[in-house]
Amino acid sequence: MAFVLGSGSPRRKELLGQIGVVPDAIRAPDIDETPMAGELPRPYCQRMAREKVAAVTADADDVVLCADTTVALGRRILGKPADAAEAAAFLWAMSGRRHRVVTAVAVRRGDRLWERDVVSIVRMKVLSNEEVNGYLATGDWQGKAGGYGIQGPAGALIPWISGSFTGIVGLPLAETAGLLTAAGVKLWGST
Repeated sequence: MAFVLGSGSPRRKELLGQIGVVPDAIRAPDIDETPMAGELPRPYCQRMAREKVAAVTADADDVVLCADTTVALGRRILGKPADAAEAAAFLWAMSGRRHRVVTAVAVRRGDRLWERDVVSIVRMKVLSNEEVNGYLATGDWQGKAGGYGIQGPAGALIPWISGSFTGIVGLPLAETAGLLTAAGVKLWGST
C-alpha cells in the first residue's frame, strides 16, 4: 500500500507531516473546478473533493487523499482570485463581516470512499486601504481560496474564528486523521 496525496498544496503536505504522515507520491489532479449554475458552496466543495480523488491514478490497494477548500460569503463561492484586483474585491467584500470556510476531504482505497467536510466561521476585521494594499503586496493571496491564507500575513486581518483552524488552512487534521485511520494509514510515523 502506498499513500498518495492528490494535491499540489504545500500546506496540505505540511499539515499531514504534523501527524506523521508522509506521502509516497504526490499527484495533483487536473479537473474543471467551475461551480455549476446555482451550486451552493458546501455541496460544491464536497463534489470537488470527490471528483479530485476519483481523478487520481493509483493502484487498487493505494490510499489517495484529496481535499478542497471553499470560501463562502453567503451563497457566493469565492474561489482563487485570477489577479490582484479580484483578490482586492474579495477582501473588500469580506471586510467587517463573517464568512464560512468549507474544507471537504475525500479518501479512496480501491472501491471504498471515506468523506468528511468541516465548516468554520471566520470574521475579518474592517479593513483599511493600507491593510488591503499591504496584504496584496505580499503576494500571499495568490492560489488561495477567497484570496487569503489565515496562516500567513492575513492572520493579522482575522480577529476571530469558530471551528477548525487547520480546516481553514486547508486540511482539518482531526477529521483527516479519522479518515486515514479508517483507510488503513498509520499515523504519527508508526509502522
